[in-house]
Amino acid sequence: MLARRASTFARSFATVIDNAGVKVAAIDNGQPTTAVTFLVKAGSRYEPKPGVAHTLKNFAFKSTAKRSALGTVRESELYGGVLSASLSREYLALTSEFLRGDESFFVDLMSSFLTSSKFQRHEFQEYVLPVVEAESTAASQNPATHALELAHSLAFRSGLGSSLFASPHSHVSLDDVKEFAARAFSKGNIAVLGTGIDSAALTQLVEKALAGASVGNVAVESKPSTYFGGETRLESHGGPETVFIGFGAAGPADPALAILSAHLSPQPSVKWSQGLSPISAAIPQGTSVQPVLISYSDATLFGLLVQGSSPEGVKEAAKVATNALKESTGLNGDALKTAVAKAKFAAASSLDGRDGILGALSTKVFANSDASIEATLASIDKIDAAAFSRSVAAITQSKPTFVAIGSVQALPFTDELGL
Repeated sequence: MLARRASTFARSFATVIDNAGVKVAAIDNGQPTTAVTFLVKAGSRYEPKPGVAHTLKNFAFKSTAKRSALGTVRESELYGGVLSASLSREYLALTSEFLRGDESFFVDLMSSFLTSSKFQRHEFQEYVLPVVEAESTAASQNPATHALELAHSLAFRSGLGSSLFASPHSHVSLDDVKEFAARAFSKGNIAVLGTGIDSAALTQLVEKALAGASVGNVAVESKPSTYFGGETRLESHGGPETVFIGFGAAGPADPALAILSAHLSPQPSVKWSQGLSPISAAIPQGTSVQPVLISYSDATLFGLLVQGSSPEGVKEAAKVATNALKESTGLNGDALKTAVAKAKFAAASSLDGRDGILGALSTKVFANSDASIEATLASIDKIDAAAFSRSVAAITQSKPTFVAIGSVQALPFTDELGL
């Protein structure tokens, strides 16, 4: 069954169609609904000024030359569609989900944002800025999100270190947004991904939607990412005590890190099981340890997010997690086989959902690399004990990225964890 499903993905994503500079890829498993995502290189790593990418994201589905913001909402509701926009450090993703057969309307709707947005001042002041402020405030009050934001800033400084959220002191203007959009909305920066639609049909719709449109051909640029690492501590109250222990590397994630993440994950495979993770049974009650693996086009951040109700518990859990990470370099035998199988299942099951497909395809589509599930599983299968040990040792020997949020007087320092 898995082999048959893997083959379906391989055939569907074997070729990325380059349509006049816009890359298009789609998969059709016969589902009754369709989703189309316009993926744009307009993430925070490319912004010329802090907060511009976050502000641009919240301009999605506002007034264009074809429709007002209200018209966009009303027409989408008549079709029963769902519109959403999300921002990562590399990409702005505009997605529409709708009943099969309505793709012509929704491709036209989303493409109009890229080709004829009005960026009206009243929408900027009355709708966009309040949402930007609310999202930034919510992120700053979530210790896990805040810890990862700080970790990226320490790990990469500029580029990938740029925050996903506008700060209250960024002072983004409407002209800043217009200038960034004019540069980012270029054919070389756009890819269109679809599920529940034939790639040839999607290609024709994209070609029609962008025909004669005022979309440039200048690619956005960002300096190659360099990993630095560092430590920061932030006093905070009202949320769980939080520690992030991370390490970085150049280039997309090594398949060995997916295996390491699977090995350290305390999530049990069977209900009521203690799990096979070396962390599960050893951490104090009331604490949690979550592996974090984030892969970018030219860098990787791997780490362990430790949270709990008391700083003492978090400190003990952080020690357990750090020791388990160090001991993982010697993983072999059945323990390695189990971690490999768990990593393969996680990779395959992620493609059962649209979010997983989008995540798997985004970087690979722009890089023209093999995006099939077969290639992903094969890369994991190639990792033996020696290769795994080398990869884990290489990343853990880099300078750590350490973030502590909460009762900083009681939370651990890096040297207390042996880092």
